[in-house]
Amino acid sequence: MAANDTTPLIERRSIDYIPEAERHGRLLSQFTLWMGANLQITAIVTGALAVVLGGDVFWSLIGLFIGQLLGGGVMALHAAQGPKLGLPQMISSRVQFGVYGAAIPIVLVCLMYLGFTATGTVLSGQALGQLFGVSDSVGILIFASVIVLVTVLGYRVIHFIGRVASVIGVIAFVYLFSRLMSQTDVGALLQIRHFSWSSFLLAVSLAASWQIAFGPYVADYSRYLPSNTSSVKTFLAAGAGSVIGAQVAMVLGVFAAAMSNGQFAGHEVAYIVGLSGTGATAALLYFSIAFGKVTISTLNSYGSFMCIATIISGFRGRLEVTRLQRLVFVLVIVGTATLIALLGQHSFLGAFKSFILFLLAFFTPWSAINLVDYYCITRDRYDVPALADPNGRYGRWNLLGISVYVFGVLVQLPFISTKFYTGPLVAALGDVDISWIIGLVLPAALYYLCAKKWHGSVPDRLILPTEQGAIPRTNGLAAQA
Repeated sequence: MAANDTTPLIERRSIDYIPEAERHGRLLSQFTLWMGANLQITAIVTGALAVVLGGDVFWSLIGLFIGQLLGGGVMALHAAQGPKLGLPQMISSRVQFGVYGAAIPIVLVCLMYLGFTATGTVLSGQALGQLFGVSDSVGILIFASVIVLVTVLGYRVIHFIGRVASVIGVIAFVYLFSRLMSQTDVGALLQIRHFSWSSFLLAVSLAASWQIAFGPYVADYSRYLPSNTSSVKTFLAAGAGSVIGAQVAMVLGVFAAAMSNGQFAGHEVAYIVGLSGTGATAALLYFSIAFGKVTISTLNSYGSFMCIATIISGFRGRLEVTRLQRLVFVLVIVGTATLIALLGQHSFLGAFKSFILFLLAFFTPWSAINLVDYYCITRDRYDVPALADPNGRYGRWNLLGISVYVFGVLVQLPFISTKFYTGPLVAALGDVDISWIIGLVLPAALYYLCAKKWHGSVPDRLILPTEQGAIPRTNGLAAQA
């Protein structure tokens, strides 16, 4: 990522608009960031779940890949908004929900970030514990300290770590794959094909939910790109990095779980590293696992900070956040996630599966509404100054967006299958959870039909804080919608 010499190492912007003079970076940074964020242990565990929970290798791989493409497409559509708007993702939700109303989905997104940060911290704590010869709990505390530092430094440092993590991840995964291939008969595993809809759709759901979960903050990391950056190229760079990285990690997880004879669950990090043997090689792999988790855990913590700042700024009417406030927010967020990790570290795998499937019910409708509004209704014609004004164009509460969102959550309930809750139609569908599909399609269709008739005023151009004229439209996704 090329940055101006005057660009400070410590990010001074938070949730406010990024002026054109401060824009920097290249599309390659989007690819490396999202590849590095996905080449990590939690993605391995997610892929392994497809086998641990009853699927065979062949159909699990197919299902995971389909899920990557579906979820990755949603994620990348959000990424393409960043350069055009110069705003964090959740701030733009005020267009659809109102300045105050946007707090409703944001609170739920914050809970999602806490869950992902906590589960990632558990696995990183295991790796650091093995690396330094300390307990997992001490490893968790060491990892949390690193996350606080990187999150406070902000955008440039996060992208730099993403680049380094992608290189380390590629090297580690190539080595692990070579070791795995030498220790098992992959061809024999692929020949075992017992297709069942429940296992296949579980694999699709695991991968799709993994990708869609990035939607609420993916634009946070593309918003510094110049505004004339191609939306199509942003879509491809972020989407390809995320899909390729996640699929590679999940494929490794599938094979590892299939050859583990039940030894994977509960000892995920030790089992993966055990593929390489012991000594210096194992130590390097423990380091690569911990470093790989730095990227995604920082993204989650940074996203949590953005969400909390968005909620508070909506009610106080300003977008600026001081560095001291930023530090306090980050300490509270990471501290809470660390406490959850310490308390839940011994029951990780089952809780993680239930968590990632259940949380979809709360932010897939948000994603559907945001994307339909941006690409089909407003077509990137936002009034950015009005996003901070409860009395402005978008008002305090947008009943249309809120109503469709509530409908989107409720309509999924009959189809959800988790430890927290199981809907009445799940058994009739062979215990298959298709709630995320319902939560994307139905709210998107309903919002489109209603917004076409009752949407509030849409400006005839993108209005930015620094100018009052029109912003020329480029040949991007929004222009093609």
